[in-house]
Amino acid sequence: MAIKKSDIYRSLWDSCDQLRGGMDASLYKDYILTLLFVKYVSDRAGQPDALIEVPEGCSFSDLRNLRNKPNIGEGIDEAIKAIAEVNDLANIVDRAYFNDSEKLGSGGKKVKTLTALIDIFSREELNFTRNRADGDDILGDAYEYLMRNFATESGKSKGQFYTPAEVSRVVAAVAGVNRATSPQQTVYDPTCGSGSLLLKAADAADVRLTIYGQEFDITTRGLAKMNMIMHGREDAEIAPGDVIGEPQFLVSDTAIQTFDFVVANPPFSSKAWNSGLTKATQFGRFDLGMPPEKNGDFAFLLHMLGSMKATGSGAMILPHGVLFRGNKEAELREKILKRGYIKAIIGLPANLFYGTGIPASIIVLDKSGSTTDRPVFMIDASRGFMKDGNKNRLRERDIHKIVDAYTREAEIAGYSRLVPYDEITRNDFNLNIPRYIDGSEPEDLQDIEAHLKGGVPDRDLDLLSDFWDVMPGVRTTLFGPNPREGYSDPLVEPEDVRSTIRNHPEFEAFREHVHGILDGWAQANRPALVSIQPGDRPKALIHTIGEDILARFAEAPLIDQYEAYQRLMSYWAETMQDDVFIIADAGWEAAKDLREARKETDGTKVKWLEEADLTVNKVRLVADVIPPRLIVARFFPELQQAVDGAQVKAEELGREIEELVEEHGIEGGLLADALTEAGKLTAASVKARQKSGEAEPEEATLLKQVAKLMTAETAAKKAVKEAEEALTTATLKKYPELTEEEIRALVVDDKWLTDIAELIEAEIEARTEQMTARVRVLTERYGHTLPEMGGKVDELAKKVTGHLAAMGFN
Repeated sequence: MAIKKSDIYRSLWDSCDQLRGGMDASLYKDYILTLLFVKYVSDRAGQPDALIEVPEGCSFSDLRNLRNKPNIGEGIDEAIKAIAEVNDLANIVDRAYFNDSEKLGSGGKKVKTLTALIDIFSREELNFTRNRADGDDILGDAYEYLMRNFATESGKSKGQFYTPAEVSRVVAAVAGVNRATSPQQTVYDPTCGSGSLLLKAADAADVRLTIYGQEFDITTRGLAKMNMIMHGREDAEIAPGDVIGEPQFLVSDTAIQTFDFVVANPPFSSKAWNSGLTKATQFGRFDLGMPPEKNGDFAFLLHMLGSMKATGSGAMILPHGVLFRGNKEAELREKILKRGYIKAIIGLPANLFYGTGIPASIIVLDKSGSTTDRPVFMIDASRGFMKDGNKNRLRERDIHKIVDAYTREAEIAGYSRLVPYDEITRNDFNLNIPRYIDGSEPEDLQDIEAHLKGGVPDRDLDLLSDFWDVMPGVRTTLFGPNPREGYSDPLVEPEDVRSTIRNHPEFEAFREHVHGILDGWAQANRPALVSIQPGDRPKALIHTIGEDILARFAEAPLIDQYEAYQRLMSYWAETMQDDVFIIADAGWEAAKDLREARKETDGTKVKWLEEADLTVNKVRLVADVIPPRLIVARFFPELQQAVDGAQVKAEELGREIEELVEEHGIEGGLLADALTEAGKLTAASVKARQKSGEAEPEEATLLKQVAKLMTAETAAKKAVKEAEEALTTATLKKYPELTEEEIRALVVDDKWLTDIAELIEAEIEARTEQMTARVRVLTERYGHTLPEMGGKVDELAKKVTGHLAAMGFN
């Protein structure tokens, strides 16, 4: 059975449900990730690429044999301990104790909980015996998914073990790792947490870099080591200890090891950063000066610089305060800038990180290109994000825009610019981004003269120049000349603005132009989509078609190329990714598979894990790739028309009956005595009233009419059911008969390309509505002058006074 990526995520999160409530997420994550590790190394054991040895009797299948047994917790601990010992991973992968009655409950409760966990990890979607799509990190993505959710659930101060994947991708992209040319080169993270940022940085290189990391928290270090192994980087060195007080990577008693690339997300503003630091362990890292005693941000920055080769580069995440705080930090900032070590600064949105809501920045460091008087490239990316629960999150478009601007040093108004060194010196080496980039939205000013004398200010209309440049005739249709210079008169009433814009030939030309760009993208990429084969890399595919849509829409009028890209990437994440992973795993034939909806039972209640697409003989069926609507639309439109026609007829009869009840079912009405005690009119209640012999002639006639309608409605509903059954039968029969050519057409043309076209059409609508709304605001605001409105008020006031006088009131 082909497995969707979302199935993997759902199963892993279901496993968390077994522990949720009994302990904090910062604790139960250790159990889930440890079991995930054991399942993975067990499934890969014996294969050529398996580097972790699983002793006999310690595999996941052996753990399955412990289900429902009183010694299940003890047995799991013994198996994990044996795996740790034989692979030199003691005190790294064996720090979660499954026989802990305090955390997992005692007796039967513990047995039930652990048995349920083993059952969930036994699901087919968590079978890692083969890589479903070679080159795509399915397991790594699942690990990231869990870490994000653990960080979300852990709450304040518990997010230190995870850097949001989107931020990690930006850091990796700007750290200069793409310059790597040799496996001998190194990448290092001094505060690596669970290792996600370090792995992202290593993956950004075209060669397999040597990985080094250090992590203070011993449990989090274990997570990092497991993460490395499950990503195929078991040779990574993850050292323990406080990197400031006891750095572990040394070349001598007086010097620390240096690396080609360095990335970090250290703890923000640590107050105890110098705990354990002595003169002997400074290793020259603080030759520029000692950071403040109660704030460690610059301590980590100086450690980064000290750990970087003379030809090295890197990037780190720090709170915004490092850009502008004074005293010792101002002195250190000035010295670092004078040496030309800072290449770029990227301001991020607030509330991205777990454990703090403050905004942070990415400091890009580069020794290889350091010069005196070095300019600093600045990006204000603080407004580019989406809400995700109670946190903010970078979207695909935000990531791409940041990286594009940085890579090209593109100067974008209100977003990015290369700031000259002398401008920084004039600002006393203060790097607060708003000093150099004005990202504020223009204020919507009220024009007093326009309110008094009429006309829409041209300066307001000129702010819509992006639209007028594409559709100049629309402006002249909406606005005409005003006798006063600098103003224009509205030619269309506010309620007619929308239709005027949409009916204009220039708007239609704009729409067709965008459609043409999209059609060109579809034609260029359809061959790649229809030729997906088992073993292909889904991530490579989405990268290719995503970059192409971004490039093509750079030439699109009005449509933001990054928004077009985002709509594609959102569709990929929600729908297309699962489809492609199934096809890349099991081929196009797997796309036509129907299967029973997954369910679980606790012995009394059934819990459905997903929504069905078809229900046949009380069996819920799911179509993972080709939903029934696509089969119906392509092969059985006439059967669908029969269903629709029967439904329309049944609904019309139902409405007719409802209208009669509404009119005659009131107290004293002709149908009042035919209603049930609950106030309903039914076939039985109508028949009973007819048989009673108490109905007057007029009532009897109406009852006969209603009875006839009800008989017709029943027949119509039966016809609907029969038509639906015929359609379902035909659809169900068609699935196994689908040819591969038909499958490709259904999936690529009828589903993916059609859905993406609708998303781009939605963006056209959104941009049009943006212009429409603004024009309406301006025409309503200045459509009537203040004297006109004052005169109207006076006129209405006189009418009211006259009416009051007529009624005898003074």
